[in-house]
Amino acid sequence: MRHFRESILALIEKTSTNLPADVRRALAGALTREEAHASVDGEQRVGQQPLSPYAAQALAIIVQNVDLARQKRGPICQDTGLPTFIVRYPFHLNPRSLACDFQAAVAEATQKGLLRPNSVDILTGKNTGTNLGPGTPLLHWEPWEREEIEVLLLLKGGGGENQSAQYSLPTDLGPLGLAGRDWEGVRKCLLHAIYQAQGHGCSPGFLGVCVGSDRAQGYQLAKKQLFRPVDDVNPVPELAQLEQEVVEQANRLGIGPMGFGGQATLLGCKIGVLNRVPACFFVSVAYNCWALRRRGVVIDPATGEIRNWLYCSCPPPASRIPHPASSIQPPALRLTTPLSEAAVRQLRVGDMVLLSGLVHTGRDTLHAYLLTHDSPVDLRGGVIYHCGPVVVREGEQWSVKAAGPTTSIREEPYQAALIQKFGLRAIIGKGGMGIETQRALQEHGAVYLHAIGGAAQYYAERILAVEGVHFLSEFGVPEAMWHLRVKDFPALVTMDAHGNSLHEKVQQVATQRLESLMGQ
Repeated sequence: MRHFRESILALIEKTSTNLPADVRRALAGALTREEAHASVDGEQRVGQQPLSPYAAQALAIIVQNVDLARQKRGPICQDTGLPTFIVRYPFHLNPRSLACDFQAAVAEATQKGLLRPNSVDILTGKNTGTNLGPGTPLLHWEPWEREEIEVLLLLKGGGGENQSAQYSLPTDLGPLGLAGRDWEGVRKCLLHAIYQAQGHGCSPGFLGVCVGSDRAQGYQLAKKQLFRPVDDVNPVPELAQLEQEVVEQANRLGIGPMGFGGQATLLGCKIGVLNRVPACFFVSVAYNCWALRRRGVVIDPATGEIRNWLYCSCPPPASRIPHPASSIQPPALRLTTPLSEAAVRQLRVGDMVLLSGLVHTGRDTLHAYLLTHDSPVDLRGGVIYHCGPVVVREGEQWSVKAAGPTTSIREEPYQAALIQKFGLRAIIGKGGMGIETQRALQEHGAVYLHAIGGAAQYYAERILAVEGVHFLSEFGVPEAMWHLRVKDFPALVTMDAHGNSLHEKVQQVATQRLESLMGQ
């Protein structure tokens, strides 16, 4: 099968850069609903409490990013996760003969910037740089009687993976009550999982669910549910009804896109079931962000060539790219780094800023390092961007292929101390941060700027140049400290220097709504 490797490479490229038609339709529908609920002045309401007017704008950027990724053949989101393949093959084939081709295709895709190098040695903490190593890529082998090879690929980012959950019923959900060993208990768990994700999982998202089995098989089937078409109907009537109810009720929580508040919190819920042992009743939840990157191919077992593509049975919707300067976008304030305390303290939650100048990326490893070491660059008045970009070497220059934000809450143990230690004035990320960071913002005069999760091409276009990098060999590409020159980088103030937090407001409304739904 001399063409097998190139077929897998084509599958990786299309999965990373071209969102399936069913997912694009779901996003377009969500944008239409958000626009319909936006008033003339952009204010949006859930119940009697006003929330952010930016739900529709967030989705407009997401839709534009999806189109940009397809046009530029670049990653939709910079976090391409752990490449997970399901391989169905004829019984007479030896899967070991295919494994090397999978590894070669993954390594080549990584070198081309289609995948971010995400494989980290658990003992040394070193990034392999190739996405190869024990357990990466992940290959699930399933022999079958057909004389063809079917390969499915899921690229599920770490932000969504961190929001996945598993419940053992019965379980106490605190103020939300008891989830018992029945379908009402399952419903409660699913709504609780969505509530817990808030904006950390890049809503609007998708749920893959398994009810039953053991812990390991439950998670595996939950992920497999994400391969179902968004608009399919579960053949089991009871499950079809529950899937519909969960989506409808999740969208009444008021969490909305990116946790900004709004109508679109969940785009799909797919539930599978397996038998269980009497002592165990597990509900396994695989949360996926809006960027549901999954594709499939059918391959000729003789030549290795692609016979046909899966998830392509329906034509894509007509191109619909809302311009970011549409009527739902608020006026933006232009700021240039380094930022002064006076300029930052003038900002309020809800302000849109366009940032220009130098920003520095920093994720988990860098934050832990800076806690006990000096910074290699002066960060006074500076901006830290919670981002693990896809960056490749092109001649003598570095080129940023994708650069959306990562989930900020992971940096909560470090952020307040670093704001104080280095005189930082702004943090860019997604999902918001905790009480300690909020106090530091207020005390030292800094703000949290929210970028749109997954919009990696949209933000890459705002990066003019890579002006340097530190800790590349030590930390690897995602965790290195990249120094990026940006122009008109758009972000929303969701935590200001006056103790105000949009995330806190949305959570209050979502909590009230969830408690009401739990009582139904």
